[in-house]
Amino acid sequence: MKVGIIGAGAAGLAAALDFSAEGHKVVVYEAAPFIGGQASTILVGGAPLERGYHHLFTNDQAILDLMDDIGVAETMKWYPSRVGTYTSGKVYKTTTALDLLRFGAIPFLERIKLGLFALKVGRIKEWSDLENETADFWLRERLGGAAYDKVWAPLLKGKFGSFYDRIGMPWFWSKIQTRFASRQGIRGREMLGYPDGSFDTVFDKLQEVIESRGGEVHVSTPVEKVDVVDGVARGLVARTESGEEIREEFDTVLSTVPSFLFPDMVELPDDYKKRLLDVHYLAAAVVILELERPLTNYYWMNIADPDIPFLGLIEHTNMLPKEWYGGKHVLYLTNYLDRSDDVYKMSQDEVLDLYLPHLTKFNPEFDRSWIQGVHYNALSAAQPIIPTNYSKAIPDHRTPVKNLYLANTSQIYPEDRGTNYSFRMGRELAEMMMNDEQRSWSAWQ
Repeated sequence: MKVGIIGAGAAGLAAALDFSAEGHKVVVYEAAPFIGGQASTILVGGAPLERGYHHLFTNDQAILDLMDDIGVAETMKWYPSRVGTYTSGKVYKTTTALDLLRFGAIPFLERIKLGLFALKVGRIKEWSDLENETADFWLRERLGGAAYDKVWAPLLKGKFGSFYDRIGMPWFWSKIQTRFASRQGIRGREMLGYPDGSFDTVFDKLQEVIESRGGEVHVSTPVEKVDVVDGVARGLVARTESGEEIREEFDTVLSTVPSFLFPDMVELPDDYKKRLLDVHYLAAAVVILELERPLTNYYWMNIADPDIPFLGLIEHTNMLPKEWYGGKHVLYLTNYLDRSDDVYKMSQDEVLDLYLPHLTKFNPEFDRSWIQGVHYNALSAAQPIIPTNYSKAIPDHRTPVKNLYLANTSQIYPEDRGTNYSFRMGRELAEMMMNDEQRSWSAWQ
């Protein structure tokens, strides 16, 4: 079987790996000049660093299994995290469950209530029972008061903007489940994983293995069209960096592009197309600063303050050695935005002028002279909006076009999008497509 795959991110390469393992010919087309998707890297201090912050949780089994399969499992290392929350003009340590008891932004009894609430959510096993409710309503009803007003409301509004009151409760449930799994007991700090050499270690090895089995991975080669004949996907039309058109026939095709881009490649029935276009994606604006010194002593800073124009502050080198990056301290400033938002349309310098004055709230000594390098990355499809009862609205992986399949972050549910789940989905799609082909062959015989 000859397989065409659109996109060389986690899902596309994971699927290509499993197809190639079964002896199928695989050709992967990637529009960007690099592989890895949102886990792709730039060089900082001579070392690769993800364009968007990345780490693993201890229960991210799909990527751990894949790393073992391709022989790079030993590169994964685990580090204790240190988490803070900024609210009411102050940074509070929120690394462990016991830190909640010292969380002075809310009254003591509400801290107890917040801790018990998190434990209760962590013990819920049937996420489907939560589908009818929004995270906002569920949290307000069960917490209310300062715990909601000072913590969860600002975080929901900061991440999802005007969509904050539409997010289904399963999204919140999955976050709590993941966090609990990464903590070692009530006193334990969260443990996070990161591979030696960055996530390039995984993606580069994936490409190496795929190509060693006769597969092809083409970058700077966007797919323009899926060729369809009599309702069956027959091939792909792509274009090289030099402008040359490529037409190649395939027995089956997997697309990993965002839902809103997929209809531009292929004509689809109105009902399926509507499912795709009903999925709203938030963009992300990510600033990476190379600093001469650390801003704080935290790895992850939750920002529960509507007056600060970014959502997260992640100090990569407060978890990983700064020596990896030529002694530079690496700081991510992250934000989720609607693609129509003025901030998303800003230049790098404009974003810096907006963001940097707020850094003195975390360290009064901060000065622009600390900055030794700046990188800016805008992502158009960083976060799909997952509303209530989403299980009934997810676009099917099997599209109405025979032998054409779709696997993107809007189809990860109830978990939130993430590299681990994209790897899992890609391997599941490879299995699904091979099984479908086997059934078709058996029926023909």
